[in-house]
Amino acid sequence: MIRVLVVDDQALVRAGVGLLLRTAGDFEVVGEAGDGHDAVRLAERLHPDVVLMDLRMPRMDGIEAMRRILDRQPAARILVLTTFAEDADVYGALGAGAIGYLVKDGAPEELVDAVRRAARGEPLLAPAVLARIVHRAMADHERERRPAGRGAGPGPGVLTAREREVLALVGAGLSNAEIGARLHLGVTTVKTHVSAAMEKLDLRNRVQAAVVAHRLGLVDDDFNPVAGAERAP
Repeated sequence: MIRVLVVDDQALVRAGVGLLLRTAGDFEVVGEAGDGHDAVRLAERLHPDVVLMDLRMPRMDGIEAMRRILDRQPAARILVLTTFAEDADVYGALGAGAIGYLVKDGAPEELVDAVRRAARGEPLLAPAVLARIVHRAMADHERERRPAGRGAGPGPGVLTAREREVLALVGAGLSNAEIGARLHLGVTTVKTHVSAAMEKLDLRNRVQAAVVAHRLGLVDDDFNPVAGAERAP
């Protein structure tokens, strides 16, 4: 069972999320908190596998609560579930250590899948959030681009065709399990290809991988893999 602490200042939201997770069958909602202060206290006492965290709450907001929880429990996995996807919220949450960021307009099954992925340690961003991060990173890259030959890093030619194909699907926001299903590969094999591509391109996380996938033209502006992009130029 995956032990979950649900944190939201709206009792109706807490009740709905709790019911959804309990109905899924493999979750135990071990506690609920209405603000960041109670979230910190309950996380320290209950040691949940996943903290499902709202951001804008009274007394203490979600970002400060995340910082305090992770300061005391560095291995905690905190998944943001909020109404807002503004830059300050997104970058504040990711900077504080959130493993994922969802907005409340998603489908119930997406939330259930996201909590499972968070419990496994897989980062996850809602498509709108990933798009925001990628577009900002691309704009920053264009502004700060150095002259050719300086700090360019490894090029796409270092990747195999399969690694490029997998990287494109990471850029489209797919999980390892979804990539495996799409390519008829085992999850362990997908992880191997993702790790190899990230190592060759000197990337630290899947967000950076998504940015690079867009920069290399493996994914289009609508976050769909580009046909034939797995073939090296």
